[in-house]
Amino acid sequence: MSRLWLLRHAQPLIEPGICYGRLDVEADAAATLLAARQMHRALPVRCVLRHSPLRRCLQLARALQELRPDSRLHPDTRLQEMDFGSWEGKAWDAIGPVAVGEWAGQLAHHAPGGGESLAAMLERVGQALDDARAQAQGGIDIAWITHAGVARCAQWLLDHGKALPGSDQWTLAAPAPGGWMWRQLA
Repeated sequence: MSRLWLLRHAQPLIEPGICYGRLDVEADAAATLLAARQMHRALPVRCVLRHSPLRRCLQLARALQELRPDSRLHPDTRLQEMDFGSWEGKAWDAIGPVAVGEWAGQLAHHAPGGGESLAAMLERVGQALDDARAQAQGGIDIAWITHAGVARCAQWLLDHGKALPGSDQWTLAAPAPGGWMWRQLA
């Protein structure tokens, strides 16, 4: 059975407490190289590498490819983090509890900062997941070099299909920066 590997970029170079979903920031270079080495040892030899085009994921994809020269990288915009619109680059404290509470109260359909709703993000990640299932038919594993939000969406979709979550259900774990997890592609 094929697996979907969810590889998270290394620690981004941004101040703690800042909303940075689609903000295109770099990751720590040393942490990226360490993560690539560890992931290289964990991933199966035959594995398709897809990555978010955001710099922090591209850094990891390129570092991993250096260790796997026979692999090809496939950028996929569907693997980008959630778009937080006008919240991008702002401190969560400055966004404020009222705005965050409105988002949490209507988690699936509210677009934080006028960006992207969770329902829209689940739709695009679901399309990427459908493509991964089709590509993995020969028993090949698929690795996504991506973000915490995409990892949560993939898990939700694998467990719940197209059902939309409520705020109380959106407590899924995600890999730490530079970490990974895998799930069976069913």
